[in-house]
Amino acid sequence: MNHPRFAPVPDGIGAFVPHGRFRIAGAAAGPLAGLTFGAKDLFDVAGHVTGAGNPDWLRTHAPATATSPLVTALLNAGATLVGKTLTDEIAYSIHGDNHHYGTPINPAAPGRVPGGSSSGSAAAVAARLCDFALGTDTGGSTRVPASYCGIWGLRTTHGLLSCEAMAPLSPSFDTATWLAHEAGAFARVGEVLLPQTAGRDLRHVLLPLDALEQADPVFQPAVQRVYQALCARMQGRHCRLSGDAPDALEQWRRAYVVASAHEAWQTHRDWIERETPRFGPAVQGRWDIARAIDIQAERQARERQQVVRRQVHALLGDDAVAVIPSAASVAPPLDAAPGEVDLVRARTFRITCIAGLCGLPQVSIPLATPAGLPIGVSLLGPAGSDLSLIRLAAEVWRMLQQGAPH
Repeated sequence: MNHPRFAPVPDGIGAFVPHGRFRIAGAAAGPLAGLTFGAKDLFDVAGHVTGAGNPDWLRTHAPATATSPLVTALLNAGATLVGKTLTDEIAYSIHGDNHHYGTPINPAAPGRVPGGSSSGSAAAVAARLCDFALGTDTGGSTRVPASYCGIWGLRTTHGLLSCEAMAPLSPSFDTATWLAHEAGAFARVGEVLLPQTAGRDLRHVLLPLDALEQADPVFQPAVQRVYQALCARMQGRHCRLSGDAPDALEQWRRAYVVASAHEAWQTHRDWIERETPRFGPAVQGRWDIARAIDIQAERQARERQQVVRRQVHALLGDDAVAVIPSAASVAPPLDAAPGEVDLVRARTFRITCIAGLCGLPQVSIPLATPAGLPIGVSLLGPAGSDLSLIRLAAEVWRMLQQGAPH
């Protein structure tokens, strides 16, 4: 594929990877004409090597022979690709740092991490270096950086968008996603990428108290505002997604971690053992844990996953949406102690694992704390309700901007 010479998008925040500084013009006309986008460096672009956030992956993989169907669809719709964005190593983190390439600056909260693993995509969008960016979400890799950077993001219904020509982490949890700064651009991308069948008539709203309890108190007012705004047009009720057991969400988190880690190891074992790649300490630690998970532990995790799926699907039915925090905290400081980061990560995964275990769509709405730090409040919906969730989220956001009840 030939690419015209051009001046690269200025990148003073470390959002784009060094080997991803190229441009592909979109179609002259289309629903996304005039918009620019970045692609997380997991998505293949023919003629370029996908780096997956790790120099040894970059070194040991040949240039892609095919382009991701999603990239192609966006180009055909008129959007222009302006480069590949940084990802945490093999997408195995939600923090946003990269041992080899550094940590992109969080333009919405300087001095704090951008969140990962779609760190470069989130930073580029927040800095308005592009109108939107492709990401992925396995355990929270779009929802968390969307929350930390104050932008729109989602996890799509598992399997709804193609993950072909995309470097995997855990295929039965991986989803292709996007982030955007403006609600309008976010919705336009959804209309292009999502099938028009991805909509539902959403008539009920749930406030899961167990998920809300995992987040810092600063999330309470924002979550309540979104819930009350929805109650103005829907029937609402409080609930507990996980039932009455006090540690149920922790058990859900552990099931997600075991199942996804075991699958990640099975997916990448041959490459890791053959190439002995260099990983940063945190990511290496996760691979060490994944390597040690036996088949019995994995089987038990999958059994619990099926229980969780039945439980949550029954609560949502075909027409309910749940309001939950997108993460457990505001973006941690860059110099946060590793122990503090691990505690936040665990609480966040107790929230994000819900959609992951159940294969459900979740849209993160950008809001802010009274101090002005970005936070995200999410709408979690039934499988296949992605377009309806996006439209509903945009409506709620407009209501809040116009002074909906607090």
